[in-house]
This record gives sequence, structure tokens and C-alpha cells, in this order.
Amino acid sequence: MANIGFIGLGIMGTPMAGNLIKGGHTVFTHTHGDTPAVLLEAGAQPCTNGAEVARKADIIITMVPDTPHVEDALFNPEGVAAGLSAGKIVVDMSSISPVATKDFAKRVNALGCEYLDAPVSGGEVGAKAASLTIMVGGSEAAFDKVRPLFELMGKNITLVGGNGDGQITKVANQIIVALNIEAVGEALLLAAKAGADPAKVRQALMGGFANSRILEVHGERMVKRSFDPGFRIELHQKDLNLALTTARQLGVSLPNTATAQELFNACSAHGGAKWDHSAMVRALEKMANFEIGQ
Repeated sequence: MANIGFIGLGIMGTPMAGNLIKGGHTVFTHTHGDTPAVLLEAGAQPCTNGAEVARKADIIITMVPDTPHVEDALFNPEGVAAGLSAGKIVVDMSSISPVATKDFAKRVNALGCEYLDAPVSGGEVGAKAASLTIMVGGSEAAFDKVRPLFELMGKNITLVGGNGDGQITKVANQIIVALNIEAVGEALLLAAKAGADPAKVRQALMGGFANSRILEVHGERMVKRSFDPGFRIELHQKDLNLALTTARQLGVSLPNTATAQELFNACSAHGGAKWDHSAMVRALEKMANFEIGQ
């Protein structure tokens, strides 16, 4: 069994760390505030800062909200880098900038350590069920060492390529998810406004070529008006911002991604930054002056 560090114990990080403990590993933790009681009861070992985590662990995982948070967790004076010694592996499972990721990897490599970017998809449900999709960038040697840990947290685990490739895969994932939410929202809104029962329309569509996980899960949320997160709109906004920023850097046009971002922006303007991202439909409903649940 390995000594694992885990930094960032939010909605996703807490169950992910818990699954590592269930797998028999010793997990050293650090987060803003206190390590959750559920992890302490399971045997987590809290540390005062990231440097202490890095000194005690062989593999250090970060799971924090955004690029600046990862940089701070790794490179502040009491961060992970301050406690690293040669041969350790840093694994960032946050969803952050692919460009910044390559820089972080170089800085960690310079300390004689390996770096994997391994963002996830599957949300809180997947984190709790240990069924996350994990998209990994980095060396095959480091991936092989960490894979047994990934298997305690997820099911679909893929080494995509080098550092940054895991993050660009997650960006692509978030584009597809956002555009599917928008499509399902438009379809159910149109059907409901035309007088059809949106629940039955959804049921019928799930038997055909239009079926998708988004229609199954988020379509149900739209019909039942259940918008507690899940995955918050503000986090999906962050991910689409990464997509649009990277697209500008590469000279790529993403017109429908931009539209999805504007719909999320409209939700946030109405106080919905912390709604589940399926609530994008509320922006469409505002424009139609009609709600699916009516």
C-alpha cells in the first residue's frame, strides 16, 4: 500500500480521497478549512500545508477549482513543491489550462519528479461511485505507477498523450457536454411549449438515435425542475473559458461553444452561478417566456 497525498477536499475531492482510503492506502490531506469528519473517521491524516503532504507522500494528488488554485497549491512557499524530493509523482486532477499545465509539469520535472495531468468527468455521482472518467497526460512510466490509484476512483481511464493532453481532452469533454445540454434544453422547451408532455417526449427520445447521457440525467432534471448541483454552472463557465481562450490561442473558431457560454452567463446574471449546469435551460426559458415544468 502507498502513502498518498490529497489536496483539495471539496465536493469531488472528499469522495475521491475516501475511495483511496477504502483501497487500503494511507492518505495525507490538506484543504481550505478542516479535513471533513468522514475522512478523519476513515483514517485520513491531516497536514498543515502542502509541503508537509509532499514530504510524507510518494504520490501527491491535487483536486482544486481552477488554474490559479493549482499554481498556489503547488508553488506557494509552503506548497507541494517545497516538500518534494526526487522520484515522487504529482498528479493534478483539477480541470485547468492546458498551457499552464505544461509549465507546471516542467517546473515539477526540474525537481526530479514526474507530473501527470488527470482531469475527470462524472461529477459528484461518479466521484462517490468510483466511476469517474479519467483523462491523463504525462509519461507512460508515471501513468503505470499511478494507474492502480486511478482504478480506485474511476472506470474509463485513458493515457491520452503528454502533459497537457489530459487537460485538452477535458476541455473537449466540456464542450460536448455543454452543447448537449443546450440541445436537450431547446428540444424539451419546444416540445413543452407546443403542448406535449416533456417527460413523455424525453422517454420517447431515449429509445432513439437522440438518446444520450445528458438526455437521460439532465433532461430529467429539466422536467422535474431539480437544479441543485451536481456540477455548478460557475465551474462549467470556467471550463468553457478555457476552451475559448485556448481556441483563440490556436486560431480556432468555436461558435456554438461561445453561445453555450453566453447562456451560462445569462443564468449567472439571474443568480444561478451555483445552479446545476442543466439549468442552462432556464436561460432558454427566459427568452421563450415559458418553463418546461408549466
